[in-house]
Amino acid sequence: MTILSFLFALIYALGSLSTAMTVGWLIWRNTRNSGWIDTTWTLGLGLTGFAGALVGGGFTERSVLVAALVCLWAGRLALHIAVRTKAAADDPRYARLIREWGPDAPRQMFWFAQTQAWVSVPLALSILIAAWNPAKGLHPQDLLGAIVLTFACAGEALADWQLKRFRINLANKGRVCDQGLWKFSRHPNYFFEWVTWLAYPIIAIDLSGGYPWGWLAILAPVVMYWLLVHVSGIPLLEQHMLTRSGDEFRRYQERTNAFFPGPPRRRF
Repeated sequence: MTILSFLFALIYALGSLSTAMTVGWLIWRNTRNSGWIDTTWTLGLGLTGFAGALVGGGFTERSVLVAALVCLWAGRLALHIAVRTKAAADDPRYARLIREWGPDAPRQMFWFAQTQAWVSVPLALSILIAAWNPAKGLHPQDLLGAIVLTFACAGEALADWQLKRFRINLANKGRVCDQGLWKFSRHPNYFFEWVTWLAYPIIAIDLSGGYPWGWLAILAPVVMYWLLVHVSGIPLLEQHMLTRSGDEFRRYQERTNAFFPGPPRRRF
């Protein structure tokens, strides 16, 4: 990879993601269901990574592997979010923001969606950097990256399934899910989503020093952790949960790790 090709990747990622989020905003304007913005983000990032990996990577074994991993991640997550969105009136995280924005909500939501596009550029770049790794043939670390991403997708799918099963039980209406993976983390789905983005640095980094650009792929898990833990993931969702479940959720917070799984804490 050269500086010129990196700049091309940067412009390509920003343009593609910005376009995708504009489409997501237009869908929201038509449906008033903000969950479609997350669906569009997933599909937009997936298509950006898939096309960039194959075309820019020259259809090598590694670029095809990375493209396949992107499809696995984006396909599962987009389908899950789409099904969830179709069954709900709105996403409670965004609904709260929309209420606060009032009449200015359309403009604010547009720029919020564009901000999501801009901060997702490092994620797209990590995919491209991994796919464009010029090392000949597939190496053990490529297999390791594939295993990590597959394991993370399976873990996230399991967490989503456990939460869905808990919610459809009428006896659990209004309660906080603390079963299965949710006993060890308040957001196991977010944790596994973060693990997904560890796969690309594993594939991209060349410890022999032959591909220094590979180290930039570390930005993906760093940015994803920041987004999930400090920006649009845990903070917004837990505000909603505190409003909905009050003291029960506070007790859940006291005994359960927010992000990284761990044994429940005892109260003395």
